Amino acid sequence: MSSPATSTATMTGLFLNPVGQRRVDFQALCGDQFGKLFVADGVEQAGELLGQQPVDLLIVDLDRFDLDFDVPHLRRLLSQSGVQRTLILCPFQHARWIVELADYGRVSYAIMPLLDQDLRAAVGAQLGGAATQAAQVSQLRELSAATTRVRQAIAESDDIERMAERVCTALCSLPGVVHAAVFHMPELGDLALEAQHATRGLNLLRILKRSDRLMHSPLRNAFPGLLAASSGEMALLDVAAKAGEPEMAMELNDNGIGAVLGLPLPPSRTGAMRGALCLLFDHARQFSSDEMAAYTGMAQLAGFGLRLAEVCRENEQLLGRVTHMATVDTMTGAFNRRQGEYLLELEARRALRYKLPVALIAFDLDRFKAINDQFGHPVGDAVIRAVADAARAILRNSDMLIRSAGDEFCIVAPHTSAIDALKVAEKLRVHIAQTEVPGCDRVTISLGVGQLSEQESPDALMVRVDAALARAKRAGRNCVELAMS
Repeated sequence: MSSPATSTATMTGLFLNPVGQRRVDFQALCGDQFGKLFVADGVEQAGELLGQQPVDLLIVDLDRFDLDFDVPHLRRLLSQSGVQRTLILCPFQHARWIVELADYGRVSYAIMPLLDQDLRAAVGAQLGGAATQAAQVSQLRELSAATTRVRQAIAESDDIERMAERVCTALCSLPGVVHAAVFHMPELGDLALEAQHATRGLNLLRILKRSDRLMHSPLRNAFPGLLAASSGEMALLDVAAKAGEPEMAMELNDNGIGAVLGLPLPPSRTGAMRGALCLLFDHARQFSSDEMAAYTGMAQLAGFGLRLAEVCRENEQLLGRVTHMATVDTMTGAFNRRQGEYLLELEARRALRYKLPVALIAFDLDRFKAINDQFGHPVGDAVIRAVADAARAILRNSDMLIRSAGDEFCIVAPHTSAIDALKVAEKLRVHIAQTEVPGCDRVTISLGVGQLSEQESPDALMVRVDAALARAKRAGRNCVELAMS
């Protein structure tokens, strides 16, 4: 239950961890640094010991603790009057413990795994009264300014990539930050490096050894940015070698990186992970609770900004689909009648204003009813699609194909005179007559052509062209007629 240490030291300590071997190992390694050292296997036993014996230093080894379950109990323990100072031994994969516990008593931390000499040094620093947290100079002014810049970066852009780049640039203004990165995972897709900014020319992709499908990276459980994105946990690596990836550690050390902090972005509405903010520092140091809270807040801001940009993009895509549905014929991909009337009106106004020619070509399929009666409506629909595709294949980019109704089409041809429109119509007639249509014999079309005259309305032009089309039908079909002025 307890083990007084044989030492000239006068301090009293309490070590808490549920694993018996870890308690034995700590006693063997650090027992001589205390006048008395007690050990406890749980929060309840530690609380009882503190009620009987105040301690100068409580060491909480968080290995095997459950963050969601044990946090409230540990907070109560750290707040007990019998605790002078607390040292948290925190796994680098679960740095959120630091934020959750930092405000409960005089709390410092050390990131695990730790070499024996580093653990003794961390304990000795606390016993000597030189708590790292007490020596931490608050950077609240710089953090506040950086938070403001992050907000501005989000407010000034609704484009995901540009916003992420600006956020990274703002974060690199923080003291000690030499590289900032945003990892983002859309609802459908894999984790990717959305943006990065460095003060030293460091490229994170060189360290990660890949540029896409980062959730499948072998460094997923080692590099704090990837770890935070995949697990939703804050990750803090203050010594590169602790991650157990020698090549990654060498790259970080060669680039002068002393610490890496990974901060998860807020999850989606479905609870799925969305990415992470990653900060690389030029030296390892203790972060105060204010700093940790500020970094967490910035990650929240970045996550909300990315979600806002995604919503804007989704809205644009939705608007595009709605516009497409409202203006395009779903069967053929040609403009529908309403949009065709609008386009003809628009081109007519432009032509009259700038004294330019504009032509209208109307055509329909010859004996289309017979095709439907003989082969059925599915074949009839296929014929209409084939004719629309054949027409698009020979039209200019500026020509607009419109499905007026059933088997009836028209073409608005800007900058086109009646003579040129006749040539286009004849070319179209020949091409469609030679087009093989699956399911039935070849089909032909009849066409009417007209040019908008001065002071003529689009409706009047359509009446003239329809009359020309009717003449083509009476003339035996599969021919072109010019509309009379």
